Amino acid sequence: MRLAHIALALLATLTACSPAAAPAGGEENPFLVTETSTPEASFTPVPTRRTFAPGELVEYIAQTGDTLPALVSRFNTSEAEIRAANPVIPEQVTTLPPGFPMQIPIYYKALWGSSYQIIPDSLYVNGPAQVGFEVQGFLNQHNGWLKTHVEQITDGPRTGAEIIELVATNFSISPRLLLALVEFHAGGVTNPTPPVSRYVLGYQNQGYPGLYLQLVWAANTLNNGYYTHRRGGLLEFEHPDGRLERPDPWQNAASIGLHYYFSRNYSSPEYDQMVGPAGLAQTYASLFGDPWTTEPHLPGSLQQPSLKLPFEKGKTWNYTGGPHAGWGRGEPFAAVDFAPSGVSSCNTTEEWVTAMADGLVVRSEPGTVVLDLDMDGLEQTGWIIFYLHLSNENRAQAGQMVLRGDKIGHPSCEGGESTGTHVHVARKYNGEWVLADGPLAFNMEGWVVQNGRQAYDGSMSRFSQIILSSLVSEAKSQIRSEE
Repeated sequence: MRLAHIALALLATLTACSPAAAPAGGEENPFLVTETSTPEASFTPVPTRRTFAPGELVEYIAQTGDTLPALVSRFNTSEAEIRAANPVIPEQVTTLPPGFPMQIPIYYKALWGSSYQIIPDSLYVNGPAQVGFEVQGFLNQHNGWLKTHVEQITDGPRTGAEIIELVATNFSISPRLLLALVEFHAGGVTNPTPPVSRYVLGYQNQGYPGLYLQLVWAANTLNNGYYTHRRGGLLEFEHPDGRLERPDPWQNAASIGLHYYFSRNYSSPEYDQMVGPAGLAQTYASLFGDPWTTEPHLPGSLQQPSLKLPFEKGKTWNYTGGPHAGWGRGEPFAAVDFAPSGVSSCNTTEEWVTAMADGLVVRSEPGTVVLDLDMDGLEQTGWIIFYLHLSNENRAQAGQMVLRGDKIGHPSCEGGESTGTHVHVARKYNGEWVLADGPLAFNMEGWVVQNGRQAYDGSMSRFSQIILSSLVSEAKSQIRSEE
């Protein structure tokens, strides 16, 4: 299905970074079909759930990446009630094991959206399922315009395949999903005729012409939906026609990310078709087969490895940025920032950023170093530490093995938007950005990260000590590395 068959009404805005049918969860619960389609609609309406009594126990099977705080928000309940109904859950649980059967007390809210799941979370992220997938090789098997597309971007000309790979790497979104979106909107994989409009995905904004910038907008919008849902947010959103939608509590993060993406531009009945079996799900399956045969990419009880602060032992730096986007704008709040004390603006410094754990440098680019902690040479697997704003001078190179505490570069303003010399660090596991706060909070030398009221706000605590993030060198933001 291509966008040429559906009218566009794109509203969202974005700026670039500074950096077979799918099963619906909880099918044991009875459904009532609500006729939401118009007489002209050619698709079958997706069933909606019945109204539940307050506190009624419903069946739920834990999905990839589920956490108790997120389930509390989605089912409008409390952690105490969930634990009372499921006493086997460990006190210090992080991620719940996929497939774990639960009973959850539910408090019904009206206007729940579709329960149909489009793709699994493991095929949303640029994780293990994408290892070995070659975009150009795949395009060469088809006759679409994307196969021979070349476009000038900031750092020079890039092919269509290179653009897909670049966006997939930066945002850590599956290249297969990006290809499916380009096919869905503009026939990029199978149609040899390029679209007339430069707004390939239909985002009508003069600042975002061309395939690359359209994909940047799409990836950022998808991640805002995916990761806000992942942490238990995105409890409701509006469509262009003003209709309010509250995501179905049984939904998975990937489907909600796609719901949010399409809801920025479409209302019923087009939106209902796009997120249903005849929409993007059909396009994805036609290109890549049944998506529901993949394994979950996040295990239960996931634990962060031991990490040190990202600067030298005995040095005192400032905590200049609480949880904020790992890459792009908005979600995921996966990153935090540190700056050497006494360095102002974008001045150079002899201070060093250091390896937070033993690892292999798998990517080294202007401003960026990516450290692979399982040392298998793959950014899509295992624990990854992402560093941004490293100076090109003395930056660790790809293929270099480093030990915990080894020097890997100098903090700077390079590699994206920055108001001052600092280093930006974030974690990924199997391709998923790991949120800096929550059940699996960033922990460096026992300092645990907490969110603030907004991006870049927040604190770090260790026992009774608390430091607060600050953009300036204040005593309240000073932190010393002891390892």
